[in-house]
Amino acid sequence: MAGVVLYVGSTLVMADVVVVVATASPVKALASNQVADIFLGKANRFPSGAQAVPIDQPEGSVTRDEFYTKFTGKSAAQLKAHWSKIIFTGRGQPPETVSNSAEVKRHIAENPNTIGYIEAREVDGSVRVVPADPQ
Repeated sequence: MAGVVLYVGSTLVMADVVVVVATASPVKALASNQVADIFLGKANRFPSGAQAVPIDQPEGSVTRDEFYTKFTGKSAAQLKAHWSKIIFTGRGQPPETVSNSAEVKRHIAENPNTIGYIEAREVDGSVRVVPADPQ
């Protein structure tokens, strides 16, 4: 999986983002469009029919920007516009946002219906990577 390379000042920043679920989750794999639909509010269930609860990272984080670019093809500005429209029309609310990858893992470990994304180097025994081919 290729990461997004960003220059912050003169520092090179690269994040390799993976989709994760609880180790107890029955979800074994998802298509990238299924991941995108869950995080864009177009689907609230996994293919099995179980509820899907997305957990987001903070606006402006490198991990979040890479995830949305990679899986939805949307920039931060396009994502903000997307949710403004959904909220305005009363068709949904954006995913719950937590402060960092450690919080994503904590939420996911506590609820097998959640799905999130973290940097690959943050993966540990509390979560399982879901193979999802990016766009």
